[in-house]
Amino acid sequence: MCPSLAFVAIVEKNSVTIAICVAPIRTLTSPLLRLSAASPCGTKSTVFGCLLRSFENRELSVRLRSSSSLDARNSRGRMNCCAQVGAEAGGSAPFLTDHTTLIDSVETFIFDCDGVIWKGDSLIDGVPETLDMLRSMGKRLVFVTNNSTKSRKQYGKKFESLGLSVSAEEIFASSFAAAAYLKSMKFPTDKKVYIIGEAGIQLELKQAGINYIGGPEDGDKRIDLTPGQLMEHDHDVGAVVVGFDRYLNYYKLQYATLCIRENPGCMFIATNCDAVIHLTDAQEWAGGGSMVGAIKGSTKKEPLVVGKPSTFMMDCLASEFNIKTSQICMVGDRLDTDILFGQNGGCATLLVLSGVTTLETLQSSENKIQPDFYTNKISDLLAAKKVTTNA
Repeated sequence: MCPSLAFVAIVEKNSVTIAICVAPIRTLTSPLLRLSAASPCGTKSTVFGCLLRSFENRELSVRLRSSSSLDARNSRGRMNCCAQVGAEAGGSAPFLTDHTTLIDSVETFIFDCDGVIWKGDSLIDGVPETLDMLRSMGKRLVFVTNNSTKSRKQYGKKFESLGLSVSAEEIFASSFAAAAYLKSMKFPTDKKVYIIGEAGIQLELKQAGINYIGGPEDGDKRIDLTPGQLMEHDHDVGAVVVGFDRYLNYYKLQYATLCIRENPGCMFIATNCDAVIHLTDAQEWAGGGSMVGAIKGSTKKEPLVVGKPSTFMMDCLASEFNIKTSQICMVGDRLDTDILFGQNGGCATLLVLSGVTTLETLQSSENKIQPDFYTNKISDLLAAKKVTTNA
């Protein structure tokens, strides 16, 4: 169940961003609140989740940036406004030095995968030792990824191939989020989903009992542009799900476009809008956002985003594990997805510099998303073990 909410007015003046609580609204019985919010897909993309949350005492407050934000959060006994104000209000995020206090302040760590746990198929140094230490300290670990190419079960196999013991239940991929969303919407059994994406989306839809067409099977299909030629499409398609697709072609683009434009009520769902992805550890590659952008351009419609920074996955895992989001620390390498995801969910946030975001980007005056703390990589948390040992 979604906690109490409030609408917020965002005001910018003299380079300072201020969040103003306007009025509370009723407690929702649904875990979702549809809000138009800024996202990597564009300023009008629909992102699911709660902009502001309050907890036990149902009060709302605005979190201003300060190096003591974690202490302030704990002393008040609740998580403050999850929409961080601009960096100018209090400077750039501090470098994490008190690892023990951060670890002791939360029950659950949510880790992004690409750029945090691995790059491509290469494990980042110190990850196994860090995860083992956190588990030994009684922390719950959850792994969330916007990469929709694999199902949760397939990601479990990837973790295993890298020597990490992670169950499928501890993994939340955007492919799973797309299926979970359609299931929560009671997607009609007589309708189909057209997929721009890979096997991960297919497997999760199949697991959810949802009919689908498209995907990798359409990768070799070609269009016929002879005079008078009309491309047919299935009028029973009730949703188009767009994720990362290494086999994207013009056939898929046209088919998805026809379904969204011509099938009444057809939903346009994006697993994520990430600009880049780590297919190898040598460089960044064009991400799922490029596929989503192509469909946005042809349909002139905005997608429903179910992956980060939408809090749909946060609501799912919070419900699954019965976790209070105020007891979660979100760890990621992207400001506009991972950190915003944590902030939208009311979690503590830790940025690592082992992936997409550089220190220069974090501290840039143009960056308006500031985590609670930043560090070089997650193995820096091992400093807490040394403190415990020395004590």
